[in-house]
Amino acid sequence: MALPMLSKPVNPMADPMARYLRLRDAGALAAEKGSYEEALPFFESALDLAQSIGDSILVDRAFCNRATVTIALGTVGEEISELRAILMRDQDGENSRLCAYHIAWYFMSRKSFKKALFYARIALDRSILLNRREWVASSHNRIGNVLIAESYFDEACTEYDKALALSDTMSPVDKARLLDNIGYCRIIEKRYSEGFELLYRSLRTLRRFDAECYLVHLDLCLAHLEVGRWRDAQCHGETALTRARQLGRADVIKNSLYLLGQTASMSGAGAQAAGAYFAQLQDYFPNAPFLTEFLLSIDVRKMINLKA
Repeated sequence: MALPMLSKPVNPMADPMARYLRLRDAGALAAEKGSYEEALPFFESALDLAQSIGDSILVDRAFCNRATVTIALGTVGEEISELRAILMRDQDGENSRLCAYHIAWYFMSRKSFKKALFYARIALDRSILLNRREWVASSHNRIGNVLIAESYFDEACTEYDKALALSDTMSPVDKARLLDNIGYCRIIEKRYSEGFELLYRSLRTLRRFDAECYLVHLDLCLAHLEVGRWRDAQCHGETALTRARQLGRADVIKNSLYLLGQTASMSGAGAQAAGAYFAQLQDYFPNAPFLTEFLLSIDVRKMINLKA
């Protein structure tokens, strides 16, 4: 007896949507770890697929996701004007919130802190309206990042504490980065025991998820320097410097060299050892020929903000 043929109903949208979701999730996973070069082709393919599907809201969402990566990589073209257009259209609450959140990040990376704060607060308002606790938490964290970059430490700590109260909704990696921010604040406040606990918790989580953790190493370099643990300070500073050079992060390279030079100076290693680090900063400041001598004469901890 012939067996009946089994067939599945064909849904022409099922496969494209499933592929879109797989691409989106793969990109999001890479971006969360800080692997933005890896994330970019996933998000670009997801955007192409969204455009072929023809859902305008899905296209905007995919565009927002790709913009996350181009902002992080510093390769922004017309993305910001398009993000603003999506925000102004306000066809979808989640897309509007994402646009404001990403624009805030862009302006922060350009050190346009007033604009960054403006858009970060829009993102917070949209997150509250959407009743998305994890987005409220991340928005408070972003506002804190803007404030601490401007050295408003008390106000930044308030925002970070608000984010921490909702941190049960955050991903482990996002929470670890928040703990790094709070730990840095505690070190600045000279609450060293609490600061070390938070920074090492952050570092353990980021390592476990294979996420970029060089910024925590930089904060730990400062923390150990503050309490006179020279060897630990140098170890964390060198780790931050090595990774920053691999990634081409000039801001982290400079801060690492500042702290390593100060560590050498305070540890008794001598002016020659300290000067060897400070001299490497000369390429970044070609119009300051006496930079090394100047840095050897001051405490550089008073002139840098690692979160700026």
